[in-house]
Amino acid sequence: EVQLAESGGGLVQPGASLSVSCVASGFIFGNSAMTWVRQAPGKEREWVASIGTGTLGTLYADFVEGRFTVSRDDAKNTLYLQLNSLKTEDTAIYYCRRGGRASWLPSDSWGQGAQVTVSA
Repeated sequence: EVQLAESGGGLVQPGASLSVSCVASGFIFGNSAMTWVRQAPGKEREWVASIGTGTLGTLYADFVEGRFTVSRDDAKNTLYLQLNSLKTEDTAIYYCRRGGRASWLPSDSWGQGAQVTVSA
């Protein structure tokens, strides 16, 4: 069974930084592209970033504007998202997903997500 467990996040002021992590199990992590999505209160879920396998690169949503960095540690089955220069509109629950930008699997079980709150 695929399991994705997010952690990290917190409450910060605009301009601050945070990191969130996701420990994956139930599949061969190193063989899978991975994706971060987020959902803000009252808004639709939106794609944030994806990372390929091996030396394949990363993709980011336009709103990221160079502020976030997605990375992975295949030895630890862990996906990371570093969030810098946070804005109030980045407030959301962040979820990791197995798969790439257009291929992540909504049928995989959902973790609890990592709450990121940006407020002055």
